[in-house]
Amino acid sequence: MKPQSSLPAASSHGKRNDVARCLLFTLLAIGLLSTCAAGAPAPTEKKPLEVYFVDVEGGQATLFVTPEKESLLIDTGWPGNNGRDADRIVAAAKMAGLSKIDYVLLTHFHMDHTGGAPQLVERIPVGAFIDHGPNREPGDQPTEQVWEAYQKMLTETKIKRIIARVGDVLPLKGIHVEVVSSDGAVLAKPLNSGGAMNPACATTEKRPADQTENARSLGTLLTFGKVRILDLGDLTWDKELDMVCPVNRLGAVDVFVVSHHGWSQSDSPALLAAITPRISIMDNGENKGGSPATWDIVHNAPKLEDFWQIHYSKEGGPGHNSPDPLIANLLGADAGNYLKLTVWPDGRMEVFNSRTQAAKHYAAH
Repeated sequence: MKPQSSLPAASSHGKRNDVARCLLFTLLAIGLLSTCAAGAPAPTEKKPLEVYFVDVEGGQATLFVTPEKESLLIDTGWPGNNGRDADRIVAAAKMAGLSKIDYVLLTHFHMDHTGGAPQLVERIPVGAFIDHGPNREPGDQPTEQVWEAYQKMLTETKIKRIIARVGDVLPLKGIHVEVVSSDGAVLAKPLNSGGAMNPACATTEKRPADQTENARSLGTLLTFGKVRILDLGDLTWDKELDMVCPVNRLGAVDVFVVSHHGWSQSDSPALLAAITPRISIMDNGENKGGSPATWDIVHNAPKLEDFWQIHYSKEGGPGHNSPDPLIANLLGADAGNYLKLTVWPDGRMEVFNSRTQAAKHYAAH
């Protein structure tokens, strides 16, 4: 009987085929995993807050646009000038993708802040106006004229009017906006990040109470994610001290909209020591604002990284202006350049200068 034959031994050729097949399957598996990883959607980045600092030649017009496309305009610039300021505000709104402005907040009734309101509503729909209440400077004719024009516009358009008080939170989606000053009143209790004693109060000059509309300014603290932005309108030195002395009721902020165009009636050392902004942005004009003493106070604030300006200030001269890349409009022809602040919820920020077409980035803290 023939011996039972065993299975034939694998040839060297068969071994090579097995190795090749294993290698092929391995490469296919790696490729499949890579394709899946590449095709997987990246985590969605949360949308930012956009803030347009419109050039209204030494007035104020600051447009906030939330990720939900709700909008808040703080002040409307000057009247006259063939609607120049209203046109610039509308241009910023269109850049932001807006067809209306939900809320217009008027800090006070001086011409450079409220004068442009009637021209604005002729150009774009407005949902509601927010102000501090009656005009408190009836003896000043230009201010009274602006107040009367505002009242006439409200009557004719039937636009809703909201009178805001300290502690009120504005009905804006996507951003927390709290009133910290209004009609002469200021914060009485510290906010969450406030409450510390302010040593700078001891060395800050004390001034008499201001009797103008400036002291009635409707000031707000805007919080978006980790970022806090302070805008006090033209709130005066004496009211600043009421808010941050001897206790700092505000706490630190990330962005400070420099009060009163950088004039010496505002921006006290005690205020800047209390809020310690990373970025300051000044709504000045070539011939208005940027007083040297005030510029020094803002520029020398602890923790300040950059001081941006809407205009080069003639009053400031060579020694009291920021470097050219931080200025939207240099000396000369009126170009109407703007600054745009972009804020992400995680604390990152960016400032874009429309004149230079360059942006500066700020890492989250």
